[in-house]
Amino acid sequence: MAGGTARLRVPVGEDADRWITRTGCRRVLFVVHNVTSATRLLDVLPLFHSDVRVQMFATCTGSSPFLAGVPELLARAGLPVLPWEQAKDTEFDLVVSASYGGELGSLRGKLTVLSHGTGYNKRLATPNHRTTEPPNHRTTEPPNHRTTEPPVFGLAPDWLLEDGRPLATATVLSHPEQLDRLRSACPEAAPTAVLAGDPCYDRILAALPQRDRFRRALGVGPGQRLIVVSSTWASRSLFGGGRAGGADEPGADERGTEEPGAADLLPWLLSRLAAELPADEYRTAAVLHPNIWYGHGPGQVQAWLDSARRAGLEAIPPLDGWRQALIAADCVLGDHSSVTYYAASIGVPVVLGAFPQEDLDPRSPVAALGRTAPRLLRRGSLRAQIDRAIDAHHPDRYKALAEQTSSSPGESAVLLRRLFYDLMGIPEPEAHPALLDPLPLPPYTPTRVTAPIRVLVRQLSADPPELAVTRYAVVGDAPDADPARDPGAPVGTADTAHTAADEETRETGRLSVADVVVRRAAEDDARLGPPAAWASEALDRYPYCGLVAYVDGPDRCVVRTREGDLVRLSAAADPDGRPDLCDPAVYASALHAWLTDGHTLDAALPAITVRTGTAAHHVTVEPLPQPPPTPPPAGSHASDSASSTRSRSAPTRSPFSS
Repeated sequence: MAGGTARLRVPVGEDADRWITRTGCRRVLFVVHNVTSATRLLDVLPLFHSDVRVQMFATCTGSSPFLAGVPELLARAGLPVLPWEQAKDTEFDLVVSASYGGELGSLRGKLTVLSHGTGYNKRLATPNHRTTEPPNHRTTEPPNHRTTEPPVFGLAPDWLLEDGRPLATATVLSHPEQLDRLRSACPEAAPTAVLAGDPCYDRILAALPQRDRFRRALGVGPGQRLIVVSSTWASRSLFGGGRAGGADEPGADERGTEEPGAADLLPWLLSRLAAELPADEYRTAAVLHPNIWYGHGPGQVQAWLDSARRAGLEAIPPLDGWRQALIAADCVLGDHSSVTYYAASIGVPVVLGAFPQEDLDPRSPVAALGRTAPRLLRRGSLRAQIDRAIDAHHPDRYKALAEQTSSSPGESAVLLRRLFYDLMGIPEPEAHPALLDPLPLPPYTPTRVTAPIRVLVRQLSADPPELAVTRYAVVGDAPDADPARDPGAPVGTADTAHTAADEETRETGRLSVADVVVRRAAEDDARLGPPAAWASEALDRYPYCGLVAYVDGPDRCVVRTREGDLVRLSAAADPDGRPDLCDPAVYASALHAWLTDGHTLDAALPAITVRTGTAAHHVTVEPLPQPPPTPPPAGSHASDSASSTRSRSAPTRSPFSS
């Protein structure tokens, strides 16, 4: 795929002048290699907005192995897309690329190249790079000057020169440290360097005041911690298994260096996220490099993450939301990716699960992060390592590294637009300031655990009723949480344990033995509601269930007990008036434990306090009027209906209850 095959006739083409409406526009071409590079181009697209003198275009080189997702992204941008061959035949006033590769030297226009990450850090062999053969045909570097290491992508002659001359008119750098390395690696290209900041970083900085909103959008409430798993692509990344410089194996030292061939880290990490992190005290999300999503296929990536997603992991889409997730995070479990570095730059604690130093320029800031940040150790408790990283973190820990992210924080829009318009040879539009798009507020995505949940409950007080609830998702063959060793219990051990299951769980066999069954839907959902009707049917359907809950809002649910009581549980709003974001199914489990421990429903009126970790939730317990009995279906016998009623009234317990 190289931008399609049909040549455009408008707004450029052999007879384009017949069809276009605005003539004489400056032409700006955005060169897309893959989705990763395109995201940086989307960052700078607004710098040309509101200028009727500029016509923008896009094209794809077709040179990247990661072409999936590019057509959809180009369609989303809404720009005319030129086939690559037509792009090479067309005159442009400015060409903007966020990556090297392909026949960039064949394009007719002043080429500006941006970094598509946080500077230039990784060593990456070019397709023609050989350590024992003559130099790359695109350089004039003598054979004895070549190194045994692949060049640093974006700073070496392999990428920057063609026939001994700089390929780009302008090479955009974000910090002078990159200029120092450029002068050392490729002095011929140093005169093209322009310090113009980092637009991606600037968008993050501008959105930092929105942190609380981003957290609520991700369903993170007071007292909860958001853990983000971040991974770049390739086999030595965290998602690739972390086989170099990652979690400890036999032969590892305290810095996490491991022997080659160590076991794959990813399955261990994904399983421990569910097994060790209580579902109501931690929120988990994954930010994966677009080359993972589009190299293996979104469906395959979601399949790999399936168990973790059913346990509550939110897989952040590859284009939107990852920056908001970083801002909202309490800790990032990452690797040598730009995403991990951006997180450290804004003061987020990071723990490195993989870090192949040999893949990085040792002089780069990202390599320095690898020498500074703690490593994820497989032999230790995951939760303990996360909590330690958060509790011991100082916001200025990575201040020196943050200062190397950009020498002009907040100024990239002004600097880049000035550069672009200088190259086009026209003045900047005076009436329109240079601005980047603000990061949008993501849609609200509450935690949804469809895996069975082991619920541990401890009664803290009987008058007034106060219970501590700790819930763990149970995935696959993982053992249920042990109430005698519950690290989340405030004091001592849990008093009782039971199993809760979402009615839409894949483990349908668990529904028949669950103590609490939960359904999530709107109150007026015609397929299921009203809540009282679904609750009566559910108690009939699941004879070992002691209580069912219909969650119809972010802070409330309707429950029916086996004894037939119908109750509305509603959490009090937070001090700021916003709804409590704790999963209402927690309140249903707390009430179930209260009742099965021998207490009456009346004793729970008018409210109970439910604690999850350090958060206290004040829950109103409101009895609801009983709906009229449902007439028996045609052809049934009254005795059958009576038998069903008696069955609902009988206090039946699951054989798996504790």
